Amino acid sequence: MSEGESQQAERDASLPDADSATAPDLTELAKRRGFFLQTAGAYGGVSGFYTFGPQGAGLKDNIEDTWRERFTVREGNMEIDAPTVMPEPVFEASGHLDGFDDMLVECPECGASHRADHVVEDNTDIEEAEGLGAERVEEVIAEYELVCPACGTGLAGQAIEGFNLMFRTNIGPGSSSPGYLRPETAQGIFVEFPQLAEYARNQLPFGVTQIGRAYRNEISPRKSLLRVREFTQAELELFVDPEDDAGPDLESVADVTAPFYPIDAQEDEDGEPREMTIGEAVAEDVVADPWIAYYLGVATEWYDSIGVDLSRFRYRQHLSGERAHYAADCWDAEAEVDGDWIELAGFAYRADYDLSKHDAHSDDDFTIFKQYDEPVTVERPAVDPDMSVLGPEFGGSAGDVASALEDLAATDPDAFRTDDDTVTVTVDGDAFEVPLDAANFSVEEVTESGEHVTPHVVEPSLGIDRALYTVLDHSYREDEVDGEDRTYLELPAAVAPTTVGVFPLMDRDGLGERAREVAADLRAAGLSVAYDDSGAIGRRYRRQDEVGTPFCVTVDYATLGEAEEGDSEGQNGGTEDGDAPDPDTVTLRERDSTAQTRVAIADLPRVLSGLRDGDLTFDEI
Repeated sequence: MSEGESQQAERDASLPDADSATAPDLTELAKRRGFFLQTAGAYGGVSGFYTFGPQGAGLKDNIEDTWRERFTVREGNMEIDAPTVMPEPVFEASGHLDGFDDMLVECPECGASHRADHVVEDNTDIEEAEGLGAERVEEVIAEYELVCPACGTGLAGQAIEGFNLMFRTNIGPGSSSPGYLRPETAQGIFVEFPQLAEYARNQLPFGVTQIGRAYRNEISPRKSLLRVREFTQAELELFVDPEDDAGPDLESVADVTAPFYPIDAQEDEDGEPREMTIGEAVAEDVVADPWIAYYLGVATEWYDSIGVDLSRFRYRQHLSGERAHYAADCWDAEAEVDGDWIELAGFAYRADYDLSKHDAHSDDDFTIFKQYDEPVTVERPAVDPDMSVLGPEFGGSAGDVASALEDLAATDPDAFRTDDDTVTVTVDGDAFEVPLDAANFSVEEVTESGEHVTPHVVEPSLGIDRALYTVLDHSYREDEVDGEDRTYLELPAAVAPTTVGVFPLMDRDGLGERAREVAADLRAAGLSVAYDDSGAIGRRYRRQDEVGTPFCVTVDYATLGEAEEGDSEGQNGGTEDGDAPDPDTVTLRERDSTAQTRVAIADLPRVLSGLRDGDLTFDEI
């Protein structure tokens, strides 16, 4: 096995046992119960696009709200909402026009296009084949005699080409103003940095978040929501002073435990993720940057709160071949779903790459003026080019030569301290010899009150759709209640699309009217409520269990001050010890245990809000 393959292969083949749905089970449940479905099914569907149904939209909104509360509100960051279409120069500066490619291989027989690295990963032991590069992937396809997934024709010898993933469009009529659908939400933050810095009063560090849609024209969308062409990102760009060694206060996350899968463990044939605290990961230099470590801790707690099973979760460090050239370090949050490890988020230290690029390509200043505590006097090399000499000597290049002299004085003043009569500068690859007398080099004493600093960027970038799919997979449960099989989603109450189902025991004798009143009052209190009076009460419980509704309220005869025989799951009109019924109370049922208790109607809004927000447990009621 080559060095490149050894870095990518044998990645922890033994996955943890999973009490989860298979992909077909989950996709069927998602469509039947309104979580998500392929878009435009009436027209044959379109690959890579999904519509979130009523349950899915509610779950997605709640996940986004919890992310916003944790990464924006609690961190004291700003939030923006930038357009999804931006002009071409933005992506020229960011590098997306030249370097945002996937490896494409085309079948010589049927013409189907496939991502070459996916063909390798799906049919060999090699993982993260993207890091191998196109040339090595071509060799692997030939070595393993890999074939077209569509028709079975051999792909050996087929050229692998780069395919840019951005959707192109035109801004306005004609084609004179090309634009692109954004492939990430980050650029919308970077291009507005000069104004955002003013909002932050030019004080570092400061963070800006955004939740929004991004678009990538994937070669071969697959695996439901896991690889699509339109998706939602939640990103934070934290701007920090590169000369400030203080870093974050790690105390709040120091004891958070997570599995870390660093490069050395991935390269070791027997290497496995190491369970350690954030504090240990920093102390042992497993995670080099404290800001990255801090957000790994924050994200661990957040993923746990929305229902990701941390026994099927890890942080994997990028290998050198897959890490972006500007990233000093990068870690992916990964979860096991249906037997595979999938990427949920990336945590990267992007240095000053983004701001420097936009500073060089735009007409604005992407630095921050950092005020000194006290003014300082420094020696500052300078030139004062004599254009009366440079103009006749260099013609149209004279201005560029003068600028090159200024740059040289700032970066290498010793070049002017020479016994020669000339100094050499380079402009667009051409060398120009400038008389020293015409450069007018000098060193001046200057009193400065501060300096311009290009901030570095720490970026936690999370995929909302993949988080949603993972939460559904990790919360899927099957058991038996009253001799019947039950499927339910063990969703945390904070993210469940519906907080409570409200039912009349039967839709007669005034029970329906009272139940509708209860439902209306709970909605008025800001709770998400589903009302259902169709079928047996046990069937109604099952329907709510299957979509993850954590609590159900039943209006029964005891609510009306009467005693009556009940239905399934122990539902009855009186109390369990045979006492007289308590009017104006209802039966409150908890989804996971199916346990029941009686609660006064007047207390329901407070109790259910407390249960949803984690301020109460069911056992405490």
